[in-house]
Amino acid sequence: MKPTIRDVAKMANVSISTVSRVMNSPETVVESKRLRVLEAIEHLQYQPNAFARGLIYKRSNTLGVMIPDVENPYYAGLLRGMQDAAVDLGYSLMIVNTDRSKERTITYVENLYEKQVDGIIFASDILHPEYYDIIRHYQIPLVLASTNSIEYDVPSVNIDNEKGAYDAVRYLIELGHRKIGMLSFPYDDSISGEPRYNGFIKAIKEYGLEECATHVTYADHRFESAYKAAEQLFSKYPDLTAVFTASDEFAMGAISFLHEKNILVPDQVSVVGFDDIRMAHMYVPKLTTIAQPVYEIGQHAVKKLYELITEEKVQLYTEILSHKLVIRNSTQEV
Repeated sequence: MKPTIRDVAKMANVSISTVSRVMNSPETVVESKRLRVLEAIEHLQYQPNAFARGLIYKRSNTLGVMIPDVENPYYAGLLRGMQDAAVDLGYSLMIVNTDRSKERTITYVENLYEKQVDGIIFASDILHPEYYDIIRHYQIPLVLASTNSIEYDVPSVNIDNEKGAYDAVRYLIELGHRKIGMLSFPYDDSISGEPRYNGFIKAIKEYGLEECATHVTYADHRFESAYKAAEQLFSKYPDLTAVFTASDEFAMGAISFLHEKNILVPDQVSVVGFDDIRMAHMYVPKLTTIAQPVYEIGQHAVKKLYELITEEKVQLYTEILSHKLVIRNSTQEV
């Protein structure tokens, strides 16, 4: 059997709390006891397990990660960045899927608190007051990833969603498109729905295409919903030559609908996505899209949370990473 902290205390003829203090604050223990404990640790080759380390150092070396939809391929890159950064810092991740449910999210915060996570990364969802209040009540360090909060002063890592959408629509306009539609997240989604819609509107107004402002249908965050939204959009506006979509999954939903209606992409309709998930360059046609640095967002979020845990402050509260337009085969000139 592996030696325990009790075995060390027994061999050194001290209390368990003394062993803990030797490992945590050795300067607080008299030299004679400290030497006995160190000799017992070496003799027994004692290594505290994760739970014991947590008791000793008041840390579990575990970070909670709250994401809204584990099936969404966007989160693969985000989680990979978090995982790599966590490993480098000696942490592990505890990942929970909130499904954008308030009740489930609050329950998960309580569970993460009971598991003694050192901090929480809250990703890609709205930080509702109920979430903020309970996290603050439990005094858990918090960082936002791929989201932000206007109401609360919380460190965050994100991109400029409005600018990304603007760049996508401007590219379609520069290709010669004048009849442009959008498949949007719900507008009340202040994280990516409202800003990406606003970027669409900004571009069409800047280029004098105000009539395109009505060419918008809304869907939740899944492929199936985007497919139905595309059907609604083209039923109402069959002469569209281009569509900007709020995500790559939405772009795939739109292209699937157009394919089934024998409408060629990009020959008859150009489609631009958003995110640049891994499948974007595997899809047929390969997607033109706004690439988010999702891996880097994950990395930076973990590093920022580590800074908050260890220093109790961060140097840069709001971090905006750069996006870029990736041109592939789903768009062409008209």
